[in-house]
Amino acid sequence: MEYGYSNIRLPNDSASYIYTYNQNINTFPEEVFVHEYLHSLERILKERDYEIPNLHDYEKYGYQEERKIGLKNWYYDYMTCNVKTDDGKNVGLDPVVYTLTPPSESDFRYPVQINFSNEEKNIIEKIKGIFKVALKTFQVN
Repeated sequence: MEYGYSNIRLPNDSASYIYTYNQNINTFPEEVFVHEYLHSLERILKERDYEIPNLHDYEKYGYQEERKIGLKNWYYDYMTCNVKTDDGKNVGLDPVVYTLTPPSESDFRYPVQINFSNEEKNIIEKIKGIFKVALKTFQVN
């Protein structure tokens, strides 16, 4: 079983609405974090062969992005398995996903320690980083 991680890049603009709860503009500023977290849960269940709706298929189930709250209603129903299908069934994340333990190093085929403070700044550093990982991973003792 393999797991990934989400990398959330936020705008550098401190005036961005994403950082602020504002009753007139944005009452769900944490939406991007919830969204990426739900992708992690979605993947865990799909890797265990659970049939669940795709996170991005909200329109297929009659949900729309709303001005102040974004997709909050969709996320709530998705997380609580209360998304209604055309035939009246409830679908969404199976509650078992909340009981599963986080991945550990042994869950990865080629585990690599990530030091986010040393994130590559340009393409040359990125390529050097890829070679370092490859050499370390396939090093013969």
